[in-house]
Amino acid sequence: LLALLPVAAIGTAFFSRTEGIGLFNNVSLPGWTEIVLAWLLLDLGVYWQHRWMHEVPWLWRLHRVHHSDIEFDTTTGVRFHPVEILLSMFWKMSLVLALGANPLAVFALEITLNAFALFNHANLRLPGDKFLRKLVVTPDMHRVHHSIHPQETNSNYGSSLPVWDHLFASYIAQPREGHVQMRIGIARYRETDRQTFPSLLTQPFRN
Repeated sequence: LLALLPVAAIGTAFFSRTEGIGLFNNVSLPGWTEIVLAWLLLDLGVYWQHRWMHEVPWLWRLHRVHHSDIEFDTTTGVRFHPVEILLSMFWKMSLVLALGANPLAVFALEITLNAFALFNHANLRLPGDKFLRKLVVTPDMHRVHHSIHPQETNSNYGSSLPVWDHLFASYIAQPREGHVQMRIGIARYRETDRQTFPSLLTQPFRN
């Protein structure tokens, strides 16, 4: 069921287009300009959603399931609490309605979000990372976000583009302990019994 949720955002885009709801349904722009601009604004919305997941305490309770992983690999990219996934989809649907986003832009967003979720969490060290991270969020850039140190955890929120972190002063280039020595996860959730599926499902609702 959760795997089908991206279809809801695309369906919302078709609905907004049919009903003439949202910004882009009420302004005249060339087709590809509208699609690119809508994608950028949606990606910006995803950046702020991620940032609020860290800054709003009750949202952090949900999101810390993702951060409590003590390993950093592609499986981390799909480790989210079901309630967070539902809230994220409602947020995206609201953005799509407000913008009247083109269905192609929403489809492209879903593809890039899911692809980058796996890429960003891959345990890779890429040659040319210093240059690549000027264009896209790389695994080394995003790994800082999974540091055990709160200051580093509360940084590098971007999913696809690094520009938002630079623009809103949330960018940290490297972890203080270096990528080899850095610790991943949350200090209070490192025990084996806190990594079980039942524990992760109930974690947001426990102190």
